[in-house]
Formats: sequence, C-alpha cells, structure tokens
Amino acid sequence: MLQSATSVLPAPAAGATRLSIRNMVCPRCLRVVQRELEKAGLVVDNVALGAANVHTADGSPVDMPAVETALQAFGFALVDDPRDQLVEQVKALVVELIHYTPAELQPYQTYSHFISERLGRSYAYLSHQFSLREGLTLEKYIIRQRVERAKELLSYQDAKVAEVARLLGYSSAAHLTNQFRQVTGLSPSDFQALGPGSAGRLSLHNLA
Repeated sequence: MLQSATSVLPAPAAGATRLSIRNMVCPRCLRVVQRELEKAGLVVDNVALGAANVHTADGSPVDMPAVETALQAFGFALVDDPRDQLVEQVKALVVELIHYTPAELQPYQTYSHFISERLGRSYAYLSHQFSLREGLTLEKYIIRQRVERAKELLSYQDAKVAEVARLLGYSSAAHLTNQFRQVTGLSPSDFQALGPGSAGRLSLHNLA
C-alpha cells in the first residue's frame, strides 16, 4: 500500500519485516521504492518516507542482499544499525514536516518538541545521536531543510519574503533572511532576483 509522504508507517503485521531505507525524501521515492521491492518479489504492505513493511508471498525470509542490490541501483540503501535507523527516522520527520505538511496543519510547537514526541526519545539524545552519525548537528540540518523549502517557495516570483517566512514558521522575515544568507550567501530577495532556475535547488538527497 503506497502511503503519502506525510503518513506514519504502522507497525509491521505478523510475519512482515520492517525495512529502514536511507535517502527516501520525496513522494517519487515512495513510488520507486515500492516498484523495486515488488520487482524483487516482495509484497509491500506499507511504504512511507524512510521505511517499508514487506513480506514474501510464501512466508519465506526476505532476501536482504537482493533487496539491497535492487534499491542501490536507485540511490537508496538499507539501514541495519538501530542508531542509524533512529537518525533516518529523525530525517524523515523533518522532511515530512518542512516539505510536505501544509502550514495550517503544522504543529504549534518547536521542532525539538515535535521530533521528541513523535519518536518517544528526549531531544538531547536524538540530537546527540544525529551529530555522531551525520557529522552535522540536528539544528543545522533543520535550518538547511527550512532554507531549501524557502528556496522552492521563492522560486515563485510573486512570493513575498514575509509570507514565505510565515509559512515556514519564522518569527520574522529578518529571521528567515539571516538563516538564508548563512546557508546560501544570498538574501532571499537576491536569490529571487536571479530568476527561476538560475541558482537551482539543492537535491534533497544531498541534504538528507
């Protein structure tokens, strides 16, 4: 069953296997992963950003090397270490919230509270594990994702910086401008003045 990019993957059913998958960052990734898992002979129960629940039609064990090979051809990878799996869950939540959750549906709380509540771990622990595994603080990862989303919104030439700041939960246009300049070296207005496609968006794969 193909899930939306914002859906929460349910626990795997009896006899099913949960796959943790790196580099799933967009709705297209969901479709590609489901297609490749099915081509590998698996029944896909659910798929969402960062994970999939699968089983074999005859109840035999999942052939993990074959699955790994199928996914690697499209830039994905299985994640075995529980700590790496946790980091992938954090990434999926950040991408889900910033890129695929409408502003009116976003929680009225900090990112740290949202992530901690959804994963049932303290933010301090999650942030520490993220830094250890990624070589980048979770705070900086969140900032990069917010700036990347701002770039996408600013590609619409009639978009106002103040409105983009509001949609992304910034306290002010100045706050967005400061973070945007730190990441890109440009102000939002300067970036917008380059015109559609001039500066381009970073690939979410490179940010994930």
